[in-house]
Order: sequence, then C-alpha cells, then structure tokens
Amino acid sequence: MRTNNTLLILFLLIAQISFGQTFGAKEILGQVFEESSSVEGVNIINNNTQITAVTDESGMFSIVAKEGDVLVFSSVNMEPLKHRITTEDLNSVSIQIRMTAKQIELKEVVVNENAGINAENLGIVPHGQKTYTPAERKLYTAKSTSVDKIINAMSGRTSMLKKEVKVEKKEMLFRKLEYLFDDNYYTERLRISLEDIKGFQLYCVEDSEFAVSLNSKNKTMSMFLITELARKYLKILENEK
Repeated sequence: MRTNNTLLILFLLIAQISFGQTFGAKEILGQVFEESSSVEGVNIINNNTQITAVTDESGMFSIVAKEGDVLVFSSVNMEPLKHRITTEDLNSVSIQIRMTAKQIELKEVVVNENAGINAENLGIVPHGQKTYTPAERKLYTAKSTSVDKIINAMSGRTSMLKKEVKVEKKEMLFRKLEYLFDDNYYTERLRISLEDIKGFQLYCVEDSEFAVSLNSKNKTMSMFLITELARKYLKILENEK
C-alpha cells in the first residue's frame, strides 16, 4: 500500500509539472527574415520545453509556446537570436523574426545601405506579392487579355519581349556581380587579367548555378562557385592561344 501511495504521489507531481509547463501555451505561427528575404532551414527551440521546429522554404514556422518562453533561433549562416514570447505574440496571427547574416571577411563586398528599403517594407504592396521588372511588365501587359495575347503572338512582339526579359535578367546579374567583387579580387585571387574581367563576368552570369547564388544573396556559395568558374575560364583562354 505504501508503494502504491508513493507511485501515486510521483504521478501527481509529474502531472502537475507537465500541466504547469503547458498551461497557457498555444501554437505560434511566425516567419524568419534576413533583411527583406525569408530564411529557410533555421532551427528553432523552445528553451523552456525543448520543443523544436525548422523554417520552411518561405521562412515560415509553427511552435507551441506560452508567455515568457524563450525561443532560440540558429542557422549556419545567421547570428543566433533569442526571442521571449510576449502576450502580444500570443495574440498575433503571426510573428516576424529578424535575423542577421554572419559577417564574412571579404573586403571586396560593397554594402548597399538602401538594400533593405523596398515597397514591401514601406507597406506599399503586401509582403510576398510578385513584383515585375520593366521588361517583365511589358511582357505581362502584352499577354494581359486574350486579344492582346493573339495579336502580339502573331506580330512577334511577345517573342521579342521574352528575349528582352532574358537580357534584362542577365544585366541585373551582371550588376550584382560588379558590386560583389572589385578588380583586385579577379586579378589577385582568381588570376584573371584586367582585360579579361568583363568577359569572365559574362561567362559567370551564364552559369545557372552561379546565377542562383547571386539572386539568393548567398555570398559564400558565390565565392565558392566563382573560383571553379575562374579555373574553367582560364583553361578556355589557354586553349584559344
């Protein structure tokens, strides 16, 4: 009988502790950003309950927590971040977490101070809404109605606008690449001569994998890929001699 009473007391203590940990808890939805870009693969742990979660491709996550719980956010390329859950968080439809990218020692990187200011941050357009470049907007307008679509397809205007979009995207990649590295990086690190830099940059933006790294602002991946591209480009130049 004494053993049964002891087990009963232990059970009640465990139940009370568990109830205390979960009382007032609810599922919280949130999204993680780095500047204006959502971040995938961020690990999240509730320090009080040890419940974990991971952000998806849109930076979204859900985790059970209550007021006062501390959520710890961590990722390979991000500075760790702690966030204490407030009453406001519990009453919000979704919380937004802003993380900071880890600094990479690269003197050649040019930081654009206005990079974080855009129509979404200013509240002009809803977050996540697709934005169009000038060339993309022309193409969209050319196909906005069934009549426009037929007429522009017959006249060849749609085909011309599609080519214009491709050229515009290459120009945007080219500008990003020019900001990322200066001439010294090409000549000293990659062994690309000064007169071959422009040709090498055009060669780089044609590479689909490198283009993805530029668009995703993955500086580490861009540095890794450009080294391999430089090796291939130098080999091409050598064969042409």
